[in-house]
Amino acid sequence: MFTGIDEVDWASMQHAYGNAEDVPELLRGLASPCPQERETALDGMYGAVHHQGDVYDSTLASIPFLFALVAHAELPDRGAIVELLVSIGGGDAADGFHHGEDDALVDADEEDGADDNYAMARTAIRAGATAFVALIADRDPEVRRAAPSALVRFLDEPARVLALLRERLGAEQEGVVRLALAEGLGLFARLHTESAAPAVDCLVTLCAAPDDPGLRLAALGQLAGCAPDHLPADLVPTVIALLRARSRRPREPAEPERPDTDTLIGHLRRLRPADEEGSQLLRTLHSGLGGRTADRIALLKGQLTSADPADRCNAVWMSAGLFREWRADYAEPVTLIGEQLTSDEERLCDAAVSVLESLFTLATPAADRLAALVEAAPESWGRGTPTLGRPLKALARAGDPRAVPALAQVLAEPVVPNDVGYAIEYLGPAGEQLAPLLRERLRDVPLDSPETYDRAAPLLLALGRLRYDAALPEALRLLHGMPPELRRRDWLVQALARTLGTFGAGGHQAVPALRELLDSECAVTAADALWSVTGDADAVLPVLLRELAADRASDGHPRAAAEALGRLGPSATPALPGLHRLAASTEVWERTAAACALWDIARDPEPVLPVLRSAWRQNAYTRGTIATHLARMGSAATSARDLVQAELTAPRRHRARSGGYGSHDILEDESLLHTCRAALDAMR
Repeated sequence: MFTGIDEVDWASMQHAYGNAEDVPELLRGLASPCPQERETALDGMYGAVHHQGDVYDSTLASIPFLFALVAHAELPDRGAIVELLVSIGGGDAADGFHHGEDDALVDADEEDGADDNYAMARTAIRAGATAFVALIADRDPEVRRAAPSALVRFLDEPARVLALLRERLGAEQEGVVRLALAEGLGLFARLHTESAAPAVDCLVTLCAAPDDPGLRLAALGQLAGCAPDHLPADLVPTVIALLRARSRRPREPAEPERPDTDTLIGHLRRLRPADEEGSQLLRTLHSGLGGRTADRIALLKGQLTSADPADRCNAVWMSAGLFREWRADYAEPVTLIGEQLTSDEERLCDAAVSVLESLFTLATPAADRLAALVEAAPESWGRGTPTLGRPLKALARAGDPRAVPALAQVLAEPVVPNDVGYAIEYLGPAGEQLAPLLRERLRDVPLDSPETYDRAAPLLLALGRLRYDAALPEALRLLHGMPPELRRRDWLVQALARTLGTFGAGGHQAVPALRELLDSECAVTAADALWSVTGDADAVLPVLLRELAADRASDGHPRAAAEALGRLGPSATPALPGLHRLAASTEVWERTAAACALWDIARDPEPVLPVLRSAWRQNAYTRGTIATHLARMGSAATSARDLVQAELTAPRRHRARSGGYGSHDILEDESLLHTCRAALDAMR
């Protein structure tokens, strides 16, 4: 298996953590008779040699030895090595179901920037792909389970691959392998569209009785991704019936027992859902259905009313992806998710809380259940802990005033969760009664602790949102008292200046301190705050003009300066030439800020709207800012009505991107829709 391994100059190669001289030990570990050692070695291969999907020269050098390991029939856990080879070859690229132009742009950018190592890895895996042929009938079911994916992706003989899949499907007895074969047929149909018809026909056949419910669900999920026109007209009731039938069957483990190792692989295994197979089946179907939100909501309702807690738990996690990516009326599924909060199944209840926490105001239909859970379980509030309890955080993020009494008790504890301020900001006026407690907690923040910023910043944010100028002495205590060497001192000064600015005229005692900051790293924030407090344009305009003219490369802050100048309105007229120049910047956020400021200062839509239109189309993340500005422009922005109308009718959330998401994406999208409606009203 390892012939020639010591002749490779591993010490001259690299992996994620530097020199690759330890790779031979990892490769030999994959062949160890000890299960723990094999898993530790595999963890090392993913953690260093193929770190987060990267391909290094040491990764390329490992490929022949990985193939040799796979060919050794007596070796356990070869299925995991096949999966590693698939990943090294870039196999995941064909797994997803992409929707929309944004994904195409992202995928193209990633392909353009790919290192030659990725292409070389794929070429190497394809060159050795005939090794996967024998694995389709290997005696180890885990190897047979991994083989279809490898064959479809890398063996450049479509007719042979399809014949192998169909032949094996007729002979295979293991349920998990039959599911993998169905997935292989779907992947084949997506990758080989010109010869997909036989694979699609096979999937259609699998959808019918007497095949077992799990296999029929797998086939339906694959059809949704490769041939949705072949799905049955009664898809939803069919899937729900199959789900119920599958749940009634005894559930077998999806894979053999594994050692409990202190590795990332072991940790991820412990996090897997109780019914991982069912989760994958429904995830594939939901992904394939994409924007068919009515069908997906109906499926979720069926799943969430199942008698099987594992089915309901899977549905809760399925819902998260739907809510993040597509716009629809989710009141019914959110209500059903709220009902899971009463479950005795801890995993199910935790899943429901986690999803509701990400929904912000969309969690309102479940607010009664959340409030009941918060009231019944004070131990879940996070009193005396570093982080706020998730049920309480979810209730506060929904803007529900019933969170206030619990938050007050949390704030009264000697140790306060650092993130409590971040939750309070969503309560609006209901949070005002918490302001005195926030002030007390700010007074308790030490001046010279490594945790000073982490403790103070959320409190300052909440006090700023509430415009509670009574906390001015506490804010000035921090500003004047923290030592120069404090960790994240500059960040904290920025946060303090922003908060002082929210106090308006009530922050007049901070004027000397803000003036001192005009020559510091946070000059723009200080100038902006000073304007809010004094309205003295003469004091702040020179600073903002200086920062506007400074290049980002020379530590200037032109975007922030433009935003602040816009708030000065006509008082910032001397900035117009500089803003016109910035409106031609190559950086989209600088152009956007400059265009918005030009309107606020000069009220001339002609140079503004083309810039905003271009930015809107180039970067979806600018749309919230632009929509807010269009609403301020009112009838002067009428020519941009088409952008706003198109956004309001788009089914997909503006921040939805394949492969990742932000914790506030739903909130930002719902806010954008609200602002777009306001902009349309203002244009009339």
